[in-house]
Amino acid sequence: MTRIDQIRPEFVEFIPEDLSSGVLYVSKRYSTASHLCCCGCGLEVVTPLNPAKWRLVESGHSASLSPSVGNWSFPCRSHYWITGNQVRWAAAMSAKKIAAVKARDRRDVEVMVPPPRGLIARFIDAVAAKIAGRFRG
Repeated sequence: MTRIDQIRPEFVEFIPEDLSSGVLYVSKRYSTASHLCCCGCGLEVVTPLNPAKWRLVESGHSASLSPSVGNWSFPCRSHYWITGNQVRWAAAMSAKKIAAVKARDRRDVEVMVPPPRGLIARFIDAVAAKIAGRFRG
């Protein structure tokens, strides 16, 4: 495994099936960025771009992701920042610290990302409204 210290953005509509090392694939249409883990283990890292997950900042031909990328569910447990196409490596984190970060991430999703309002949710709302109307009067 060879760690990489640089990554370049490639803007695509769809994330390709086969990713190349050292490339950060960004799909603005689907608000997602993906890359192969920078440690060289070959696992795919998916970073959803939304207020509760990651933010992408573009500057010319460079890109930055924030916050850091913590691959704690991977065997490599790598942790790094992508800033201006540079990969900045972070020190290992304890299991307790990782658990705290994961808990904070879950809270962020609950607060910042609205639940999906698909067809089923609208149907349930309509049925509930109809039932409530029957008992009013």
